[in-house]
Amino acid sequence: MTRNLVIITSFILIAWVSGCDNSGNPATICKNNPELCDDLHKDSWCRREKNSLIIQRYQVKTTSEPSGKQIYHLLVNLENYNRCVGLASGVQHILNPERTNDRARAYGLSAQSLSELQASTKGSNDIYIAFYHWAHLGDDAALKILLEAEQQQQIDSPEILAGLAGYYLKFDAIKAKQLYLKVFSKSTDKNFDSDWLLGLASASRQLQDMEQAYLLSRANLLLTDNPVDEAQLKAMIGNNSQLSTHLDEQASNLAEALKTGNYLESDWPKRLQGNAGKQVDTEAGAAQAANSKTTDSSKLEKSAEAAKQN
Repeated sequence: MTRNLVIITSFILIAWVSGCDNSGNPATICKNNPELCDDLHKDSWCRREKNSLIIQRYQVKTTSEPSGKQIYHLLVNLENYNRCVGLASGVQHILNPERTNDRARAYGLSAQSLSELQASTKGSNDIYIAFYHWAHLGDDAALKILLEAEQQQQIDSPEILAGLAGYYLKFDAIKAKQLYLKVFSKSTDKNFDSDWLLGLASASRQLQDMEQAYLLSRANLLLTDNPVDEAQLKAMIGNNSQLSTHLDEQASNLAEALKTGNYLESDWPKRLQGNAGKQVDTEAGAAQAANSKTTDSSKLEKSAEAAKQN
């Protein structure tokens, strides 16, 4: 009897403790905080987007001073929900037309909420909110905030750094590569985006480091289900089969380091940064040589002019 009482008491205690934290249970959140869910649709469409929005709304509500990061995720989740329910509202229900009407209502209300939240956060100096306004709304003023913050070494978010790396990729491959390498060093196996490998590969191609571009592209393929054109890939290294075999082994090593979270403890940061350093030295050397040629040319012109005068 005593044993059964202990078991029952333990079960009640566990259930009570787990019930206290409702932050991860959308149904419970809506029951206890109906104002967070009244404007959302009722059926099971867009379940993931709706649940993520409900949880984020609850986190913001229960935080006395929500951070810029929390508001950023609220903006993103609201935008994702609005997009999904907008598509769902176009599905016509013959037997249950009220479902179509409910989704259309949710789409309109979420669009209004999104517009209001975007307007209220416009002009914010917070890095996360500025990133949203630049990446999602093309706000140049927000981009300026991000660029200044990056120059002051104030950005630690891999996602934001990767966004800026993509920006620099259009006109400054060296800077883009430096930022992508920083992204790698600040990410973990849980938040690493394999597409960042393709960004770094693109920078490497622009810097004429085709072997590294091949290696990074191959590592991306090992971590994803992306389709591959082997002929095009191997053409990057002149169809050198011996070299491709070697680089494939290295790519497997890199992919494993990223997948297991051992990248920082491996020699990959130094190896990849070393190539970037060589490129910087090459660029500096080329600039110095160009300046030297300009100086020599100027000297020759002055000597020629002096000879004419004599």
